[in-house]
Amino acid sequence: MCSVSSKAGPDRLDQKYDQAAPGWADKMRLLGYFDAYLGFLSSDPQVDLGCCALDIGCGTGAFAEARAVIRPEGRVTLLEPSTRMLQLARAALRGLGVTAETVQSRLEEFQSETKFDCLLVAHVLEHCANPTDALRRMRDLAKPGATLWLVVSKPHWCNAIIWFQWRHRTYRPDMVAEMLARSGWNLQAEHSFPTGPPSRTSHGYRAVAV
Repeated sequence: MCSVSSKAGPDRLDQKYDQAAPGWADKMRLLGYFDAYLGFLSSDPQVDLGCCALDIGCGTGAFAEARAVIRPEGRVTLLEPSTRMLQLARAALRGLGVTAETVQSRLEEFQSETKFDCLLVAHVLEHCANPTDALRRMRDLAKPGATLWLVVSKPHWCNAIIWFQWRHRTYRPDMVAEMLARSGWNLQAEHSFPTGPPSRTSHGYRAVAV
């Protein structure tokens, strides 16, 4: 869960994530986000998780970890501006026997000759100055037909509390669907997290690159 750009200032936000990193992975598991991501990625067994995945704003790697539990094969790239978060994400995947490429960068600065067939993006759009442009950039990194697994904060009083620390935005599902349509993604399914904090703070979207 990390940013690529922020109204509060990307460098300052990166520093906050560096400071939060040591206990972040344990906190995410305790609050149920790892299980939520695992359930989301397992929601339709007919959908392939790809062989070349990119986790954008990976944080400590919970989303990529969940994918590795289901599909440990293939190539994984972790993209994250926070140094400490990136180190912990790489170590977490290594613990599952997955060697990941790590790139310390924000989305708008990331250059890749590789096109990805699976994009994991959890709680990134909320920090982007222009989320539609961010989704277009993600589309540029995707192969035609690639799957985007997107998790976005939704309006709820729990997010009002979280806002005091992270100054993130929230988006209604219809707003996210519109942004996806404008940025080269075909929304296939939405996912409501069933329990715990994820059920109150987050909403999932599965889309295909067109």
